Amino acid sequence: MERRFQQSQKLESLGIMAGGIAHDFNNLLTAILGNLDLAILGGVQNPRSQSFLEQARKATLRASDLTSQMLAYSGKGKFHVKTFNLSGLVDEMAGLLKASISKTVSLSLNTDKSIPSIKADPTQIQQIIMNLIVNASEAIGGNPGIISIATGVQNCDERCPEQSRLREKPRPGLYVFLEVKDTGCGMDEKTIERLFDPFFTTKFTGRGLGMAAVLGIVEAHQGAIMLQSEPGRGTTIKVMFPALASEEAADAAGKGGMPSAGAFTPRPEYAADTVLVVDDEEMVLDLCAAMVEQLGFHVLRASDGREAMDVFRRHAAEITLVILDLTMPRMDGAQAFHELKRIRGDVKVIVSSGFSEQEVSHHFPEDEPAAFIEKPFEFKNLQKKIGMVLEKG
Repeated sequence: MERRFQQSQKLESLGIMAGGIAHDFNNLLTAILGNLDLAILGGVQNPRSQSFLEQARKATLRASDLTSQMLAYSGKGKFHVKTFNLSGLVDEMAGLLKASISKTVSLSLNTDKSIPSIKADPTQIQQIIMNLIVNASEAIGGNPGIISIATGVQNCDERCPEQSRLREKPRPGLYVFLEVKDTGCGMDEKTIERLFDPFFTTKFTGRGLGMAAVLGIVEAHQGAIMLQSEPGRGTTIKVMFPALASEEAADAAGKGGMPSAGAFTPRPEYAADTVLVVDDEEMVLDLCAAMVEQLGFHVLRASDGREAMDVFRRHAAEITLVILDLTMPRMDGAQAFHELKRIRGDVKVIVSSGFSEQEVSHHFPEDEPAAFIEKPFEFKNLQKKIGMVLEKG
C-alpha cells in the first residue's frame, strides 16, 4: 500500500513537471515564432525587424536556461568545476541578492571568510543561492521581514544522513554550509515534503524548477540539504558541500585554470580549409553550416554518421575539422568519431550535443575529441571553439 502511494506521488510529480515544462516552453516558442514572423513581414530594411530578432534571441536563451534547469534537477547539468571560497561567492552576489528581494525585506549577511574551500561549479552554486533567496522572499511576501544568510563549517556525524532531504545521503566528514533563514509564513510537513517537486508552489504563480533544481545541483555535488520550518515561524534551509582538505585546495590553486580561448578571427589561409558538419536535424545542420561559412571556411555536410563517413573518405585529405553531432540514426557520433580516427588519426573533431560534457565524455573512454560544444550554442561560442582547436595545432 505504501509503495503504491509513493508511486502515485511520483507520477503526480512527473505530471506537474511535464505540464509546467510544456507551459513554459509553449510561451517561449510563441515569443520566438511571433517575433520571427514579424521580422519576416517587416523585411530586412525595416528598422523594427532587428528588435523582433533580438526578442526572439532572448526567448531562445530563456528556453536554453530552462533546459539547463531540467538537467540540474536530474543531476546531469553542465559542470565547470573550480576550487573557490563559498563566503567570497556570497559576498560578490550581495548587490544582486538585495535587488532580487521585496523592498519590504531586509537582507542580513554573516559570512565566515576563514572557511575551507569547496570544489564545485560556481555558476550552479550561484543558482542555488539565488533560488533560496527568491524562495525566502516569496515566503515573506509583501510583509516586513528579514532574510539572513550565513556561511560556516560543520562536522557531519552519523546523525547527519538522517537529517538530509536528499535521496543520496552524505558521508560523514567536514562540510562547508550555506544557511538561508527567513521570517516568512513557514510550512507544514505536507508542504515541506512537496517543496522540492518540480513546478510545485504554494502560490498561483509558477516558480518553475527553482527548488527542484537546488535539490539536483546539491545532490550532483555530493552535498546535503537540511530544512527546518513551522507555520508562522519561518524557514531555515541549510545547504552543505564537502570541504576540501587544505592540501587539496593548495594543489588545485597551483594547477590553475585552463587558459580561455580569445576572440577568433580566421586567418586568410583558412578560406581554403574545409569543415565537415554532421547533424541529423536539418535545421541545426543548416544553421551550423551557415555559421562555419560565415567564418570563411568551405563547408561539407552530412545528415548522419554513415553519410559522414562517405563524405570523409572522398575528401579526407582536404578536411581540416569535423563538427559532429553525438545522437544520430544509423551511426551515432561516437561510432563515427572512432571510424574517422581510424581513417585519419590526426583529424580534429568537435563533438556537439544537448547533453552536458560530463555525460558525453563517457562515450569516449580512450580517445577524446579535440573539443565539445553544448547545444544550443551561440555563434561566438562556436567561433571560440573552432579557434581554440585550430590554434592547438
